[in-house]
Amino acid sequence: MKRFLALDLGAESGRAILGTLADGRLELEELHRFLNEPVRLPAGLYWDTLRLFHEMRRGIHCAARERNLKLEGIGVDTWGVDFGLVGKDGALLDNPRHYRDARNDGQMERTFAVVAKSEIFAESGLQFMQINSLYQWHAMKQSGSPALEAADTLLFMPDLFNYFLTGVRRAEITIASTSQFYNPVRKCFAAGMLEKLGLRPGILPMIVLPGSFLGPALETDIPVYAVAGHDTASAVAAVPAKGKEDWCYISSGTWSLMGVEVREPIINNACQEFNFTNEIGVEGRVRLLKNIAGLWLLQECRRAWAEQGHSYDYGQMTEMAAAAKPFTSILDPDAFLSPGEMPAKIAEHCQSRGEKAPGTHGEYCRTILESLALRYRQVLENLEILLGRRLTRIHIVGGGSRNRLLNQFVADATGRPVIAGPTEATAAGNILVQAMGAGIIRNLEELREVVAASFPVTVSEPTPGANWDDAYARFARLRT
Repeated sequence: MKRFLALDLGAESGRAILGTLADGRLELEELHRFLNEPVRLPAGLYWDTLRLFHEMRRGIHCAARERNLKLEGIGVDTWGVDFGLVGKDGALLDNPRHYRDARNDGQMERTFAVVAKSEIFAESGLQFMQINSLYQWHAMKQSGSPALEAADTLLFMPDLFNYFLTGVRRAEITIASTSQFYNPVRKCFAAGMLEKLGLRPGILPMIVLPGSFLGPALETDIPVYAVAGHDTASAVAAVPAKGKEDWCYISSGTWSLMGVEVREPIINNACQEFNFTNEIGVEGRVRLLKNIAGLWLLQECRRAWAEQGHSYDYGQMTEMAAAAKPFTSILDPDAFLSPGEMPAKIAEHCQSRGEKAPGTHGEYCRTILESLALRYRQVLENLEILLGRRLTRIHIVGGGSRNRLLNQFVADATGRPVIAGPTEATAAGNILVQAMGAGIIRNLEELREVVAASFPVTVSEPTPGANWDDAYARFARLRT
């Protein structure tokens, strides 16, 4: 019996999850959960980084001190793109900004004025989103950031927390590949492109692979491993797909990340036109995927309604959606990036595009879920064009896989069976990559066999009808 601790930080909450591996099966236990709430200051929107690290230390304490467990390893995964800057003295120079900070507005165009969009895509193979690390870094340069001038090392969020734990500065490859300044063909940072932008590639640390041993956690002898530090990479590693099945995945949570695994990056005009991304996964697999807004729209509606005195849990919101009339409204989920006043933004979005605004809270919830399913269908069709083959089934993992109504909508909209689970794919992937680093699991295939043996899944078979096709035609017009 071997025990590992996953420190899994999402955009809404963080958890310390204990993984017990025995006889080819993995059991998970949540030891500590904490909110991840951004902090708005006069200068912008920030992550509460030191409080998050305090909570992570609390999770380690729960396992090692309160439970007196022998841990074989600790691994950290987080959301992508954001980073912190460390000085020569080892101090954090500035609190990391939140990717939804307004500093990023219009920054892509300012960057393209220096380096052409086509060159950036050729160098990185990454989708264009204003939240990407490249634009955040360039915005700091253009504003004359004192922290950037003093920086000795740039560390992506899981690498920053690993540094806090071990004192070791490294860039784990899966999180580095979300930056838009990592070249997946040459397998290194795109130093030449960075220099054109006046950015110092010398502050980027050495790249390491998932499963790399970093060192013991400070004040303990517990090994810390660089896992697949991007939470999506950990989740994709734990997709319980078998053999050479022609499948795609959706890692469903605050964001929906939909894609496939390929052996080599696909960097061509069609990929750029569809705005897909080539990120790195476990064992060097390439995650050809698309970011979709995800359940963040529901989260924001829930927050807005609670402020108005209407408190719902997600189960209630799903029940309201199921009871609402189908296809009253359709929206583009990717049109919503900034937080706040989500119901009002949805109503304005629908009305400005000739759609009726949702009339009840249930209609808002159903509109979001139906529109996500329609967006998944569009992304699936684009994936099949890029690959030149049909994808026969969809695996949905992560917290969003609990939403059976959305799973059925996806099956109906796409005409493909949906296999949902595990819900804790990110934590499972984190822990099992640690086990790979410790030599307990041999490879990714064996890792997925453990996942398949350990967690139940549910299957939603498609029941397509003309209504979904009609709705998809409306959705396609909405996005043109």
